[in-house]
Amino acid sequence: MALTLNLGILAHIDAGKTSLTERLLHSAGVIETVGSVDEGSTQTDSLALERQRGITIKSAVVSFEIEGITVNLIDTPGHPDFIAEVERVLGVLDGAVLVISAVEGVQAQTRVLMRTLRRLEIPTLIFVNKIDRSGARYDSLLRDIAERLTPTLAAMGETRRLGARDAGFLPFGEGDAAFTTRLVDLLAAGDDELLAAYVQDESSVSHADLRAALAAQTRRALVHPVFFGSAITGAGVEPLIRGIRELLPATEGDAAAPLAATVFKVERGAAGEKIAYVRMFGGTLRLRERLCLDGQEESKVTTIGVFESGTVVHRPAVGAGRIGKVWGLHGAKVGDTFGNPPAKTSGRLFFRPSLETLVVPCLASEKGRLHEALTQLAEQDPLINLRQDDLRQEIYVSLYGEVQKEVIQATLKDDYGIDVTFRETTPICVERPIGVGSAFEIKNKDPNPFLATVGLRIEPAPENSGVGYRLEVELGSMPFAFMKAVEDTVRETLRQGLYGWEVTDCTVTLTHSGYCPRQSHAHQRFNKAMSSTGADFRGLTPLVVIDALREAGTRVHEPVHRFHLEVASDTVGVLMPVLAGARAVVGSMTNRGNVSVLEGELPAAEVHGLQQQLPPLTHGDGVLEAEFARYQPVSGEPPSRPRSDHNPLDRKEYLLHFTRGV
Repeated sequence: MALTLNLGILAHIDAGKTSLTERLLHSAGVIETVGSVDEGSTQTDSLALERQRGITIKSAVVSFEIEGITVNLIDTPGHPDFIAEVERVLGVLDGAVLVISAVEGVQAQTRVLMRTLRRLEIPTLIFVNKIDRSGARYDSLLRDIAERLTPTLAAMGETRRLGARDAGFLPFGEGDAAFTTRLVDLLAAGDDELLAAYVQDESSVSHADLRAALAAQTRRALVHPVFFGSAITGAGVEPLIRGIRELLPATEGDAAAPLAATVFKVERGAAGEKIAYVRMFGGTLRLRERLCLDGQEESKVTTIGVFESGTVVHRPAVGAGRIGKVWGLHGAKVGDTFGNPPAKTSGRLFFRPSLETLVVPCLASEKGRLHEALTQLAEQDPLINLRQDDLRQEIYVSLYGEVQKEVIQATLKDDYGIDVTFRETTPICVERPIGVGSAFEIKNKDPNPFLATVGLRIEPAPENSGVGYRLEVELGSMPFAFMKAVEDTVRETLRQGLYGWEVTDCTVTLTHSGYCPRQSHAHQRFNKAMSSTGADFRGLTPLVVIDALREAGTRVHEPVHRFHLEVASDTVGVLMPVLAGARAVVGSMTNRGNVSVLEGELPAAEVHGLQQQLPPLTHGDGVLEAEFARYQPVSGEPPSRPRSDHNPLDRKEYLLHFTRGV
């Protein structure tokens, strides 16, 4: 069976990631000419919007061969507004190439990506691009990589004519004693036998031994080889291709094993049909096979496409190790699995969107179409977190930034024919309990109109722990369906706290429970008026949650971003009052020649406004990068968000929605 390598290309925006993808495809003979991002002629930026803007918005897969290894190359977005697209890809990778600009160097998104690659232990090569550009660096950039990305780097060669159009990359060879010494020092930290052999007799450790040790430690994500080159001229690309072949872990896969796969991308075809991108970890998926995805209704596979030599070819099956496009899985969502694939990306890898905006159709009659279109977009990007306020007939989406909002607007116009506007973007706050609060209501006792007993205690939990749920009653004290109804309703209710924001970092304990068994009058059928149902528990629980929250009290926290700002040194004096007005806290300021670098924290609500003010204040040269850092308590009057439920804060209004409460 052929070997397969699922390879991700990751980078900060404009580092040259898509250009490198084009160069790799050209070197492998998949395309005759290298496409241009600026001209919109690249293979992987297939969306019209990507071609217009010259940026990658959606991850794309393309395949090529390297000496018997099928490489499924996944080009990912570099703009931080589309970090969710990167997150979905990471769980299906065998290895990665992290692209860095030789001019701009290590940037904010580069650091975020490398931290995550190291945490997931994904084998990674680093490719320093744009060595043909004026201002390209080598020694100082290697120091930056060691300090800011990974100390276990191995420079695989040196550059010549750095910064010139004909700049090149010369790989270190067997006869380079300095490279051998550095490599032994690096690899010895993870290989005692290699160190002992080298200390005893240097000549006993051959170049082949070092390459084998380097490959072994790279595949374990212990060492990160660094290559230099230019995707535009092709310099250094052949050594990188050899590195991909020799140093990253291609797998054979077991086509006869039980089926195990993950859906990592969902898109819609020209006719509106759903297409699922599936990474096969084990087994074989065949045409007309019937599948149940995470408890959904059974679906039948109608078409399978497999990536081969730059195209998608329809095949009767897709086997272990490969990536397939699958039609027929109508209920498929990003993250769905079948079988038991490895849980590489359990939990959030990157921060959730910290901004929210109201989407308004220009024609009121298109509200229904807008909801359907946004629902389809949420299938492709679950983190836009579609939130509908049924009471006000309003639809909200979560965002990472203003560029993402512009993309959603253009997509709705181009793909669905719906013109929309957006209200002002606001930060998504959270609420955290201040103290401990308890509440309970007993069945058949006023003022409880429900045939259910529910008691809850809510108390603070460590930051970033989410919502924990525990029992202080016997699990068998009432039917499991009622227990499940209480827990599910607790979690749903906590999505809107006392101020309308999601309540997090708390522990909820069920302290009281009780129900009325199935009953009826003599010789009559089951009577709901005498017996508890799930609706009783779903109706009562929000009231108890809110009462417990009132006793505990909550504090609203706003999202804060960590910022990195580069400006001309002579503009710092003008900028400082502006930063103070934006509630920024500058933690450090360093000077690099005529450029000053300021780092600190800034409320998420102020990021876009600061970005708009920068050009006139910095002669167009200011560069602001920001990423989520933490939540901080809001000072002054806490902001609130309109509720989109039946408002358990107002008991009378809430009970009017339930027959028993009227």
